[in-house]
Amino acid sequence: MIATDPAIARALERGQVIDITTTGRKSGEPRRIELVFNNVDGRILISGRPGYPRGWVANLAADPHMTFHLKRDVVADLPARGRVVTDRAERERLLAPIARLWRMDLGVMVVSAPLVEVTFD
Repeated sequence: MIATDPAIARALERGQVIDITTTGRKSGEPRRIELVFNNVDGRILISGRPGYPRGWVANLAADPHMTFHLKRDVVADLPARGRVVTDRAERERLLAPIARLWRMDLGVMVVSAPLVEVTFD
């Protein structure tokens, strides 16, 4: 669906506010949260401000299946998987453009910002 739907492809070309639904790692219940994604060299990434651990990241680490909800110009619920990025070199490379965009210190983001790469089913 994604590759054949030009409206969805266009929506994924630039970052925007989305929702994701994960499965609660303890409850097994659906958990929906509003986040922002970025497209970095064709890779769909979800990050956030540095700091405390996030439940949605822990949920994806336990079960990578998720629904990626486009909700702005295009409305679509896309089945996807989230891979928590933990390798430091990969985090530095992927977070660099996001840190610039958000005017944040890259080193701080690498150490404590959430980072998940999304692939669509």
